[in-house]
Amino acid sequence: MVKARLRGSRWGRTLLLGATFLALSVLVGGPGTPAAAQKAGPPGKKKAAEKKAAEPAGKGKVAAPKTVVPQLINDIMVNTAGGVDQVAFINQQIEKGWADNKLRPADRASDYEFIRRASLDLIGRIAKVSEIQQFLKDPERERRSLLIERLLDSEEFPTHFANVWTNMLLTRSAGKVYHDQMHLWLYEQFEKKDASWAKIVHGLLTATGKTNENGAVNYVLAHLGEDIKGDSRENGKFEMVPVTSRTTKLFLGLRIQCTQCHDHPFNDEWRQSHFWGVNAFFRQVDAPNGRPGLVVNKKKGVMGAQHTLVDNPDFNGEGIVPYERRNGLVQFSKAVFLDGTKLSDKSATRREELAKLVVKSDYFGKVFVNRLWAHFMGRAFTKDPDDFGEHSPVSHPELLDKLAKDWATKYNHDPRAAIRWICNSKPYGLASVANETNDKSDAEPFFSRMLLKAMSPEQLFESLMVATESKAAQSKDKRREMREKWMSKLVVNFGDDEGSEATFNGTVVQALLMMNGQEINQAIMDKDNGTVALILKHRGVTAKSAMNDLYLAALNRPPTEAEYARILSPRMVNLPRLNQPRNQAFFLGFYQDLFWALLNSNEFILNH
Repeated sequence: MVKARLRGSRWGRTLLLGATFLALSVLVGGPGTPAAAQKAGPPGKKKAAEKKAAEPAGKGKVAAPKTVVPQLINDIMVNTAGGVDQVAFINQQIEKGWADNKLRPADRASDYEFIRRASLDLIGRIAKVSEIQQFLKDPERERRSLLIERLLDSEEFPTHFANVWTNMLLTRSAGKVYHDQMHLWLYEQFEKKDASWAKIVHGLLTATGKTNENGAVNYVLAHLGEDIKGDSRENGKFEMVPVTSRTTKLFLGLRIQCTQCHDHPFNDEWRQSHFWGVNAFFRQVDAPNGRPGLVVNKKKGVMGAQHTLVDNPDFNGEGIVPYERRNGLVQFSKAVFLDGTKLSDKSATRREELAKLVVKSDYFGKVFVNRLWAHFMGRAFTKDPDDFGEHSPVSHPELLDKLAKDWATKYNHDPRAAIRWICNSKPYGLASVANETNDKSDAEPFFSRMLLKAMSPEQLFESLMVATESKAAQSKDKRREMREKWMSKLVVNFGDDEGSEATFNGTVVQALLMMNGQEINQAIMDKDNGTVALILKHRGVTAKSAMNDLYLAALNRPPTEAEYARILSPRMVNLPRLNQPRNQAFFLGFYQDLFWALLNSNEFILNH
């Protein structure tokens, strides 16, 4: 353990950065941790003592929904709410891929790994200690499925998926006001127990009204493209190129943006006429009071202006869009969908017609299931979750086809249904530690182990707030303020303005950003509140029980016997007795340093 007061000064932390990461490798970097997962071989036999965790008294048990009936799959009771066939089919198809490619799957993830992983994936944060206690009290064969139901029923589920989709729909470069409006609208959609992705997408594509009354309008308003010069009655008011590209990519998994200028170079199926045929569906869009953007009010400062989205039937009345071929020849396209379907319902707006065609497409279900699979498994059935075509083959075409068809025809495009299937499946429950048969990248498409996933900035913030029990974050307004400051730093350092998250790679800049964060250090150092202080106030606390509770709070698992031995070794630190008042400050400081080290470890930052 680095004995220096790492929290005290920024220059001290900077000078000790190398030594600290060396210490971290000693403390939490042993075999079986995510840091070693990519290279480690088969894990050895764990001692019984390593599997057993100290369990402080917790709250009462939360019952699973009465409508859920557990059934036996692979010796595990699965609460799939009607999806037993789909879970069994996933297992059968994935196991066939293992056998065909001579892959030995990783061991089953421990319950501690599973609750942390499922919590991050479903509600966007690590588990609380009380939730771990509840989870371990459930019957062993049912606890994972019971957990999935609790997470799906949590109000944090729609919050998290609204975060995910707001970033995909608007990118991170959109203004905060419009992000908040879109997030609220998406939250209200995902919150519904009968939520339908088809209805959500239909709402996004056909939305009209004011930004502060219908957040869905921000999707089209954010991607209007260039203004068209001349009379709007002929070609429309905006080019609508960005929304055309984004719509086919996000909702159909077809990247046809390059066909704006020429036929697709690698896929003969998509031609320039296809792009402009879809584009014509958007050409009657109007934003009467301008595009979304920040305006300055002398009294209120910078704020979001209120904007409106409507369809103007006088725009592009003939429904013909001109486009230029590479040879300079100008051609024209009417509103024609990718499969050749033309406008048929003259009483509906063009966007309403487009929305119907999108949700009826076979690609619609496939891309959503493919994207969900990537969200939970770390990789899609294709190289990229929103890119279908000959250049991007599907690793399990039969499986993807069945899941997409069942989800659309039997489950009414319910996002929770598809999530249940994936989270209850055998591959989702595997550990991330590789073995000699699956430690190469060419084994990744067969899902014989869980791939490591970098936390998003939102997941990282929420997880730190849960782990530290920050007093400052207890107030709703203060938490929002802290989150905004945090996100402004992490978007620059961890992501890009296109909404893509960069993989954390442990660079000095990123490490210092986390280590020197004022909010984190204040939460760790709080002598009266927060995780460390509250743990040390427990009656009968011992060095070992304190260490156990800190590991559960930060890493969602107890320490291994090896970690106990290393950290509590006399060679690392001479621990004072609790009944010696003059040593209380040192005792508190030791565990603050330990907690700080755990929060800055790869095991905390990565979803594994």
